[in-house]
Amino acid sequence: MLAKRIIPCLDVKDGTTVKGVRFVNFRDAGDPVELGAGYSRMGADELVYLDIVASHEGRKTFTELVKRVAANLNIPFTVGGGIHELSDVERLLNAGADKVSVNSAALRRPELIDEIARNFGSQVCVVAIDANREQDGDWICYLNGGRIATERRLFPWAEEAEARGAGEILFTSMTHDGVKNGYANDALATLAERLHIPVIASGGAGQTAHFYDAFTLGKADAALAASVFHFGEIDIRQLKRELRSRGINVRLEDDGERLSD
Repeated sequence: MLAKRIIPCLDVKDGTTVKGVRFVNFRDAGDPVELGAGYSRMGADELVYLDIVASHEGRKTFTELVKRVAANLNIPFTVGGGIHELSDVERLLNAGADKVSVNSAALRRPELIDEIARNFGSQVCVVAIDANREQDGDWICYLNGGRIATERRLFPWAEEAEARGAGEILFTSMTHDGVKNGYANDALATLAERLHIPVIASGGAGQTAHFYDAFTLGKADAALAASVFHFGEIDIRQLKRELRSRGINVRLEDDGERLSD
């Protein structure tokens, strides 16, 4: 059985890591390179960096940041934000990223997923989905960082993304984001049952038990979180030790030596 992954997520705005609640009310969380290097030392399995204001000038700044991150990390990292065409993917991979995450651009032009998978391999293509549980109980996908509702439903869109060549699905529940009451485990479990590629849980982590639930109830392959790591509420080493003690297969680091089941 593959080890479950713990993935800190760093939303980057104007060169600084920020974190909001339900996609608004952002506050400064620190330097993205320093934070990333710290998470690497703490035993994070991967990182995700998202450029949340990917203007033209922002894209150039972000590319330089990716180069700095690559020079300071020894774990894989995914980058997203402002990726609309293959040249964007090539630029970020050349800067040192291991994977790219596409969201709004893929919803607007699903063929982008096929193109990335065909040219760079499915292992490079992470399709991120921001979805909100509406009053009727249905999960609706949103564009532009949760600002614009679409007619797409979460589960059919995830299945289409897989069919087009996505290597992973990163599902963020807007309903749960930043609230710290736990992940959307029912939706995660449905995704896990309907897909054959890894599912990354995002949105709602507030305590160690929430990660355990995401891996057991939600059947997620990885759990992503931001503020609980950025602001020191959860220590990654302690989190992984507790998960291991409760029977979850996670990679541990002890005195600099990586241990694995």
